[in-house]
Amino acid sequence: MRIAVAQFSPHLGDVGRNLELHLELLDEARRRKAELVVFPELSLTGYTLKDLAEEVALDPRPSPVFKRLAAAGRGLTLVFGFMEERGVEKGVFYNSAACLGDGRLLHIHRKVYLPTNGMFEEGKFFAAGRAFQPFRTAFGTAGLLICRDFLHLGSSYVLFTGGADMIICISAAPGRGVGGGQAFETSRMWELMGEAVSYFTTSFVIYANRVGVEDGVTFAGGSFVYAPGGRLLARAADVEPEFLVQDIDLDEVRRARKTWLFKRDEKPEVILRSLERLLRGQPED
Repeated sequence: MRIAVAQFSPHLGDVGRNLELHLELLDEARRRKAELVVFPELSLTGYTLKDLAEEVALDPRPSPVFKRLAAAGRGLTLVFGFMEERGVEKGVFYNSAACLGDGRLLHIHRKVYLPTNGMFEEGKFFAAGRAFQPFRTAFGTAGLLICRDFLHLGSSYVLFTGGADMIICISAAPGRGVGGGQAFETSRMWELMGEAVSYFTTSFVIYANRVGVEDGVTFAGGSFVYAPGGRLLARAADVEPEFLVQDIDLDEVRRARKTWLFKRDEKPEVILRSLERLLRGQPED
């Protein structure tokens, strides 16, 4: 299977221009014979929206933007980020990720962990999602995460327990601190998480970060793909746009799970009971 990660810089608040960029990159994906195309967090809108959210929010099912992406994505699976306002929750805005498969809406994930500290203000403007849910695709079971979701261990654990073979994280992570070369210190944090999650969930991990500058914030790039068992397959450039294409062997999931028996031996019911006790403040029997 061939996957593509579109590491680019969206235009802040301009859904029309960003839609055209998505369509161009989908054409590139077809030329490169990719089957899965992953765009960054809020790829249709840009990240530092604040009170622009209501002007760019989309209701997925009736949205003409979704219809154009669905038509352009026939024969492909694509994941992208957008600002969501559902008809059943007017005036409530979510930082969301959508997966379209062969022109059909397969799944929407709403960002659960909204950073609201320092330079981050998401909790001031957006509602938080309430679930992590694996879903079926043409290439197996997948799970979606958005940026900070990935840094909370429980989110990937839920997807792993639910049968995900591929964990896809779309991100708008800024760069902070000086690392080696052009890399930021914070980029290593994301890579460590990708390595650990791919190792202990024996799943593929695809991380799509954006680049560019908004409101003085520089986004780090450094998108990557890890194979089950913590093996780095590909990493995109720091700071610069890149269309990263990588072939993966889906049978690696089966081989990894035969070798490392984390999936076979997992006991989610024990975890659930333990968490319930902790939340109720009850001691162990």
